Amino acid sequence: MTSTPFSGAPANRRLICLIGFMGSGKTTVGALLARQLAWRFVDLDARIEEAAGLRITEIFERLGEPTFREIEHQQLANTLGQAAEDATPVILALGGGTFAQSTNITLLRDAGAALVWLDCPMDLLLARCVTMTGRPLFSDEHSFRQLYEQRLPFYRQATYRVDAGGAPRHVLEQILSLGILQPAAGVTKSTEEIIQP
Repeated sequence: MTSTPFSGAPANRRLICLIGFMGSGKTTVGALLARQLAWRFVDLDARIEEAAGLRITEIFERLGEPTFREIEHQQLANTLGQAAEDATPVILALGGGTFAQSTNITLLRDAGAALVWLDCPMDLLLARCVTMTGRPLFSDEHSFRQLYEQRLPFYRQATYRVDAGGAPRHVLEQILSLGILQPAAGVTKSTEEIIQP
C-alpha cells in the first residue's frame, strides 16, 4: 500500500495532504476523513476560488494557467503557514496539478506533510470526469490521458498510496489502516456512522 517515500522533514502527522488526478475523490474523501477524525478540512481549490473571487474555470479562461499556478502556490503557502500555527490537525485536499509543480513540492517537503496518493484507474477517472463540469484541463480523452501520464511520476513520490477505485467508505478505511492518523480526543465515530447520510 505504501509507495516511494516522500523525503524531507520528519513526517508531520498533523498535516495530511491528499494528492491525485482529477476525479480521484480527494475532496469527497478528505471531507469524510476530517469529519471522522475531528480534524479541519481544507480544499485548496476552494481557497483559490475564494482568494481570486472567480471559479477555477474562470481563472483559467480569463487569466490563464500561469496565473492560476501563482495563486495556487500562494494559497498553498498560506494554508501550510496557518496549519503550522493552528492547534487543530489538517486534512488538505490538493488540486490535481498542485503536486506536479516543483515550488509546491518544496513547500510540502519543508512542512513535512504526509502525502496520501488516491490512485484511481484511468478508465474510472475518465468516466467520472466526463460527467463533471468545471474541469478546465479536461477537453478530450487523448489530452486527459496524456496529462495523467505527465503527472504520474509526481504522484508516485507520495508517502502513501491507496486504491481509490472503490466507494469512499473503502478508500477511507484504507487511509485509516495506514496507522498515521489518530482521531481527536473523545472522537469515537465509526466509518459506518460517518458515511451514513
